[in-house]
Amino acid sequence: MEIAQLIHFLAVDQHASFTKAAKVVALSQPALSRSIARLEDELGQPLFERQSRQVVLTDAGRVLRGYATQVVELVDRAKAEITDDGQTGRVRLGAIPTIAPYLVPRVISAFRTVASLADIVVSEDVTENLTRACAAGDIDVALMALPVEAPYLEVEPLFEDELLLVLPAAHSLHAAPDVCLDDLRGHPFVLLNEAHCLTDNVVTACRSRAVEPVSVERTSQLAMVLELVAMGHGVSLIPKMARVTDHSPDRAYRSLAAHPSRTIVMVWNRYRFQTKLAARLLDTIRTELQTSAPADDTH
Repeated sequence: MEIAQLIHFLAVDQHASFTKAAKVVALSQPALSRSIARLEDELGQPLFERQSRQVVLTDAGRVLRGYATQVVELVDRAKAEITDDGQTGRVRLGAIPTIAPYLVPRVISAFRTVASLADIVVSEDVTENLTRACAAGDIDVALMALPVEAPYLEVEPLFEDELLLVLPAAHSLHAAPDVCLDDLRGHPFVLLNEAHCLTDNVVTACRSRAVEPVSVERTSQLAMVLELVAMGHGVSLIPKMARVTDHSPDRAYRSLAAHPSRTIVMVWNRYRFQTKLAARLLDTIRTELQTSAPADDTH
């Protein structure tokens, strides 16, 4: 049983005609009929009933159709993924949870304009797991924030993402003319759990001014941090990119005097073979994101 025979078989089934199918697969009708006849001989069963105006599948043909469809689709997918033409195949993009919802859709949209036939697979995970996946070749490039402890990986800075103070709308600091990190001393903080690098960014920024965040809540979702702040559980420092999509009247944002920030980077394994498609994704990310932090109207 050959792939070509299965393709011929599926074409006859789709068009219910040897004549029409022969044109589609670029064979003469006798050649197509011989291909199907050899397949039937091998299986020991007729696959089609030749009626006066069309051909229809036999019971054996209906069974084969399911398998043949899967086989041909798998072959096509394998060929597309392996063929290194920069247009087809599969590329894998990773991103940490505090970046993925805000930047990945933007990257995918831009990538579709230059490689519309390619499949892009997205993995959202914490920094430790993404660096491991990059090293193993399980993903082609990842969007993260410094620090990235992986000297064997290429780390390319893209832009600085300011960390904004988020606080309940009725908080006293909302109306203050200027807010600095020192003003946060003693205020309870809502933070992500230790697996998220954003927590390291926040703690490092605070400690740079000898401010020790008093954590009263820990969660694994940035959206939950925002909800807890709105409920009055504390304040937090939130990436500017997350502020752009938040329009809740229960929260207020302030830019701090020191403008603490995190550095957004893309990471990949420079020691592994890089396909043209993966290189195109890297170029797309550079064009779309480098020195291009999301706009914001925070005062």
